[in-house]
Amino acid sequence: MKLNLRALEAFRLTLATGSGSAAARQLGISQPAVSRLIARLQNDVGFDLFYRERGRLVATPEALILSNEVEAALARLDQVASLARNIGQLDIGELRIVGPPSLVEGALAPVIAGFLNKHPKLKAVIHPRDVDTTKEMVATKEAECGFAKLPINHAGIRAEVLVVSETACVLPPGHPLMDHDIITPAELRNVPLVVLGQGRWPRTAIDAQFHKAGIAPHVRLETQSVGSACAFAAQGVGVAIVNEFMARDHAWRGVHIRTFRPQILHKYAFITASAAPMAKVTEAFLIHCRNALKMDVAAE
Repeated sequence: MKLNLRALEAFRLTLATGSGSAAARQLGISQPAVSRLIARLQNDVGFDLFYRERGRLVATPEALILSNEVEAALARLDQVASLARNIGQLDIGELRIVGPPSLVEGALAPVIAGFLNKHPKLKAVIHPRDVDTTKEMVATKEAECGFAKLPINHAGIRAEVLVVSETACVLPPGHPLMDHDIITPAELRNVPLVVLGQGRWPRTAIDAQFHKAGIAPHVRLETQSVGSACAFAAQGVGVAIVNEFMARDHAWRGVHIRTFRPQILHKYAFITASAAPMAKVTEAFLIHCRNALKMDVAAE
C-alpha cells in the first residue's frame, strides 16, 4: 500500500482543526480538494476516517490509532526536508581535505579557515599527507578534495590549476642583494645557497639555469621542504631558492623575497576524483579557493 503524502497532510490538519475548510486554508487549496484527498486516503486504507457530529468532523477510532503514526511520519519528512535545505545551504556536512603539510598547514591554511568562517556549521577534516598519498586518497574518495603540485599523472584525478607561482630568492635580513627586484644566477655567483634536495623537479630546473649561465651554484645547505629552506635563510645560512607562493608564508621571519630569473613556474591544483561528480560542499569550496587565490596566479 502506497499512501499519498498530500492526503496524509490533509488528514493531519483535518484531525487537528475538526474542519475541512480550516485544513484547506492551511494547505492553500479548496475545501472540495481536501474532501477528495480524505476520500482517497480512506479508499487506500480501507476504512472511514471521519464522521460528522453537530457540524464538525470527528475522527473515527481507527483514525485516532492511525494519527500517531501519521504525525510521526510527517514529522520525519519535515526533518528530511530541513536536512536537505541545510545541505543545500552548506549549514551541515563534512569536508575531508588532503594535501602536503606545506600546503594545508601553511600557504593554504588561511584559505581553508576563510571557508570555514563563512560556513560555521560545516566540519572539516584535514589530512596532511605526502603527494602520492594525497592523490590516492582523492582518487579513492577517502577525501572529497585535495591540493597538489602539477604534474599530477593520475588517471583517477580531476585537476584545476589554482595557483601559478614564480620561483623566488629568499634573502636573509640585510642581505646585499635585497635592493634587487630580480635576481639571476649571475648575481648569485659564489653566494651561499639553500636549495631543495637533488632529484626533485625544482632543484633540477634551478641547476639547469645555473648551468646555462656557466655558473656553478655554491650550495651551502640542502633540505627537503620550503619551510626549512626559508628558516635557514632567515638564520643567515644562505639565499634560499624556492617557489614564491609558499615562501610568502615565511615573510614573518624577516626575510626578503625577490623574483628569480630565468622564470621557473610552479603550478598548484585543486584535485577531486574524476570518477564522481563533486558534492555541493566541495564545489562551493573550489569556488571559494578560486576567489581567494586569484591574486596569486602569475601570468605565464
